[in-house]
Amino acid sequence: MSPAREKRPLVGIVDYGAGNIVSVSRGLEIAGAEARLIRRPEDLGDVELLVVPGVGAAAPAMARLEAAGLVDPIRAWLEADRWFLGICLGLQLLFDGSDEDGAETLGAIRGRTRILSGGARLPHIGWNQVERHRDHSTFEEIPDGADFYFVHSYAGRPEGPTAGELVLAETTDGSSFVSAVARGRMLGVQFHPERSGPYGLRFLGNVLDLVRRDAGIEAAGASPVEAGAPAVEVAAPAVESVV
Repeated sequence: MSPAREKRPLVGIVDYGAGNIVSVSRGLEIAGAEARLIRRPEDLGDVELLVVPGVGAAAPAMARLEAAGLVDPIRAWLEADRWFLGICLGLQLLFDGSDEDGAETLGAIRGRTRILSGGARLPHIGWNQVERHRDHSTFEEIPDGADFYFVHSYAGRPEGPTAGELVLAETTDGSSFVSAVARGRMLGVQFHPERSGPYGLRFLGNVLDLVRRDAGIEAAGASPVEAGAPAVEVAAPAVESVV
């Protein structure tokens, strides 16, 4: 067996005009990644983790991905069970479709994105607890019920006989909604880890650790939490709606 490599995992961040690209890139770099923006299929190259962030509505997001020629490559990436992280809208796009605007989305998860109900207000903005259904390496050294930062009015609702196996965590705002999923190397979170302080950076670091283990890469230096890295504070861009 060859010795483990010491390098930063290469993370591709899909830039389709619907995400906080600066804050996501910065958060991943603090957590130990080398970040590359993905604007066309050729950019995927030797990427080891694909991240789809996003705020806004599903239909415009899918139209932008289609215009960039990225819908089929992303679907192929997911079908090949390569490391993937969807953040906020990036998680919602994994479902079959969205009730917000009737969009057909990526179809990697059976079910639809539906409007939240029962909360004090829409959109659901701010810190809220993420309650885990099961243990998973992405939440290593993060307490169950830890607070993460949310900005959305819709959330994906898995359907079918294996829906329960997919759900990693839920959050309550009036009613409960799915806030994290995991199946194989496909991960998705409704919260914004890049804006969630030390626990958010720990989450991103844990995801990178999984990628390293697959690639035989050794982590170098202290973790972002141990190093006392600050939260990433970047204002959200103008969007069609808040997801």
